[in-house]
Amino acid sequence: MKSEQILLAEKLKLSGDHKGAINVLEDILKADLHSTQALEEMGDNYLSMREFEKAQKALRFALRIDPISANAHYLLGFTHSCLNDFDESIKELEVADKIEPNHPEIIRCLGWSFYNSGKKQQGIVLLNRANSLAPNDPLIMCDLGVCLLNSLNFEEAEAIFNRILSIEPDNLQAIECLKACSHFKSQ
Repeated sequence: MKSEQILLAEKLKLSGDHKGAINVLEDILKADLHSTQALEEMGDNYLSMREFEKAQKALRFALRIDPISANAHYLLGFTHSCLNDFDESIKELEVADKIEPNHPEIIRCLGWSFYNSGKKQQGIVLLNRANSLAPNDPLIMCDLGVCLLNSLNFEEAEAIFNRILSIEPDNLQAIECLKACSHFKSQ
């Protein structure tokens, strides 16, 4: 029963019905307050709704139950990144990376947080590593491209954004970033 409810919550989340997903997850937690999977999913839904305090509360509770949950550490790190608390983000993401090494999404977020914490070269190295692990992932490529663009490396950034558009021709972020590359190169 619980696995069916988790699948339903995941389906609702993917369709954008985060409140519906949270209702299903609350039902799971009423029956089993220690369901880390339900708590992680709840945190993920609150994160999508930009309700960061609620996301942190659910994820911290999940970590009290299962301190070595890579997913909970990742989601908590991502939450800190959204709040521009990059030092805390790095701490959580490094724990997630130790638990589940070579996970492209964890490394992507870690790279983004390092870059935005001022450790720009380390951030770009990590984003390149994530890109090597998942070479066709537009999210990874966008983060890498934005960091390269912000580092004034226009040619590499353009190549990344063009690669994204070969995979997703309607990717608005890549289109806008390509325009920015052209603008800054002409300056």
